[in-house]
Amino acid sequence: MDHILGAREYGFKIECEGNSLIAILSRPVDPAPRGVLIVVGGPQYRAGSHRQFVLLARHLAANGIPAMRFDYRGMGDSEGATKTFENVGADIRAATDGFFAHCPGLQEVVIWGLCDAASAASFYAHQDSRVCALVLVNPWVRSEQGIARAYLKHYYTERLFDPELWRKIRSGAFDVRAAGRSLAVMISGAVRGRRTAPATGAPTTGTSAAGPSVGNDATAVPLADRMVDSLELFTGRLLLILSGRDLTAQEFKDALEDSARWRKMLASSAVVRRDLAQADHTFSRREWRDEVAKWTAEWLNSW
Repeated sequence: MDHILGAREYGFKIECEGNSLIAILSRPVDPAPRGVLIVVGGPQYRAGSHRQFVLLARHLAANGIPAMRFDYRGMGDSEGATKTFENVGADIRAATDGFFAHCPGLQEVVIWGLCDAASAASFYAHQDSRVCALVLVNPWVRSEQGIARAYLKHYYTERLFDPELWRKIRSGAFDVRAAGRSLAVMISGAVRGRRTAPATGAPTTGTSAAGPSVGNDATAVPLADRMVDSLELFTGRLLLILSGRDLTAQEFKDALEDSARWRKMLASSAVVRRDLAQADHTFSRREWRDEVAKWTAEWLNSW
């Protein structure tokens, strides 16, 4: 057990469908009744890139907010087969159960997720009445046409104004043919997406009032549409944090522009948005990580 600025930190195991999950709880001496469950995204474990989740949990605990992070099945030190972000609902529920069991006085939980963990949290939240809010950080809404458009709209445009690119061209160190082929692939993907995308506001195949698509039909529906299907069923609050120098965040912003449903939902008074213009996807600089942690704690204490 470690001690951190008026809080205690310790690990324990959680059972999930016959497998043990490893969790770390950062618990203040006098914890608030609202805690934060940090769900890990991507092929990483509970520490997070640049130890971001460790630092976030400790910052929250130092501010009186209990925080728990864990490895879902197949990741880090947890047992079981690896799951995709669309199939970790049982893991999140088991982690929530463990959070309540190890933090007496806890009344409600906020799920905090970066990248596809934000997507996983979006799918799960409406299914559990203990979840009162979500923090979605650079949500993953990846599609072939979406990333192609993001590259064209953001990456290639920015590169045109990069002095280093023009120095390489002048020196002959830049492979123009390879760049042209790459650009052609991106344009093809973007155009193909435009031709096949459903009309804005059109019903999404395979969805119903009961919730988002599941099973084999789910893959036929764009991820962004399935996420908004779930979030429209969620009645809690939402903090959205977006990096300015991240293609995943840019793809999400583009999806917002294309969807009246997303725009309507995010215009709600229950939603707060924060943009960190210079930050990359994983907030690799200390000042960016600190800003995200500060925004999270301030928002949690504002209601």
